Amino acid sequence: MVKPGERLVVALSGGVDSAVLLDILQRLRARLRVRVSALHVNHQLSRNAARWATFCGRFCRERRIPLRRVKVDVCRADSVEAGARAARYEVYARQRCEYLVLAQHQDDQVETVLLQLLRGTGVSGLAGMPPVRKMNGGRRQAEGARRSDRNAAVAIRDAPPAILRPLLDATRRQILDYAQQRGIEWVEDESNADVRFARNFLRHEVLPLLARRFPAYRTTIARASRHFAETAGLLDELAAADGAGCLNGGVLEVAALRRLSPARARNLMRYFLAGHGLLMPAAAQLDEALQQALHGRRDAQVLIALGQFDVRRFEDRLYVVAALATPRPGQARCWRGERRLALPELGGVLVMTPGRGQGVSVARLGDEVSVRARRGGERLQPDCHRPRRTLKNLLQEARVPPWERERLPLVFSGRDLVWAPGIGIDCAYQAGPDELAVCPSWEVGGHPRFAEGARDVRWGGNIRAGG
Repeated sequence: MVKPGERLVVALSGGVDSAVLLDILQRLRARLRVRVSALHVNHQLSRNAARWATFCGRFCRERRIPLRRVKVDVCRADSVEAGARAARYEVYARQRCEYLVLAQHQDDQVETVLLQLLRGTGVSGLAGMPPVRKMNGGRRQAEGARRSDRNAAVAIRDAPPAILRPLLDATRRQILDYAQQRGIEWVEDESNADVRFARNFLRHEVLPLLARRFPAYRTTIARASRHFAETAGLLDELAAADGAGCLNGGVLEVAALRRLSPARARNLMRYFLAGHGLLMPAAAQLDEALQQALHGRRDAQVLIALGQFDVRRFEDRLYVVAALATPRPGQARCWRGERRLALPELGGVLVMTPGRGQGVSVARLGDEVSVRARRGGERLQPDCHRPRRTLKNLLQEARVPPWERERLPLVFSGRDLVWAPGIGIDCAYQAGPDELAVCPSWEVGGHPRFAEGARDVRWGGNIRAGG
């Protein structure tokens, strides 16, 4: 699965599974010619968390394996398990490596399939955990890599690693036997014995009973998960065919859903959401999303909330966008010449690139340069041959979706609106030939959304200094 020279980061909790996995890879790294390191995520949920982190440090020092330890804060809005997983995977996605290696094994796979079955999941859920999976962002990064050689290098560098699970065919018993034979020490997470958690209840109460009547249940359920995975792959192929020509740049045209039967429309909708790395919504949520997409009024503000993301409709197309709070009115930031100005309240970074002859004239900017979101009533003249117009009309004409309009960083000099992303620079502030200038651009998720002198890859507008 891996190539010589690739970097493997093992998620090391200190438990027997991850300790065995790291020991195996440490023994194999010379033969495979791969670079192996470890990552310990401290969820700060147990009074023993610091002791586990210390153990992982000693474990790696003894084997001369580089270790990175990261503390996270777990959000408990839904459940501790879900919050811990979200925090953990956020750290995983930031690792600079080809593979983030997890120690999940056949018993974990069986538990996962049964839990998904009890939740009433679809075929994709019953497929269980794949041996290799791209993390959220992989598909979008691949699309970005096709734009140009320079952007390809950036996309490859910043793409999250793939998840690799090399022990899925090994049982928990085999892992314990290996640990005993090798004299490997490990720590025990006391929460693993708490049967209030659904997975632990299955592990300690249900599966031992099942084993007495069906001793081969691990093998047969794992085999069933592979059959489900094959079926899920066929459904993905069907969805790709149904959405051909209507799935562009992560956007789905509603017309594709309208011409399908209800079952195939749901399948295409699931495929669309999975392409953004979203966990599948419940059946009721999926049906509600389809109802709003297909039957909502043409001018209705369709919004389906799916955790950290929203599904929105605009001009008969569906978009998946990060769920961000509406910016507080009146909030503004001063720009003091920084090349990058982080604006978390708007969900991105304003980049001001120095240049000459194109962009915003530095000489014409006043001493008070600020950045803020819309308040209403702003006016701009991006084209010197046309009259000044309201920003609202300009954004509508540029077909910028409504939810984007509320989070655009507007650059002001005093009270004058100088630049609006997706629209352009006001005529009075456009740099002349050979004049010192700055070229603003708006980055979301590390990728340019609107930039002066560049083609806007999302909305298809040709954004120029002159509008």
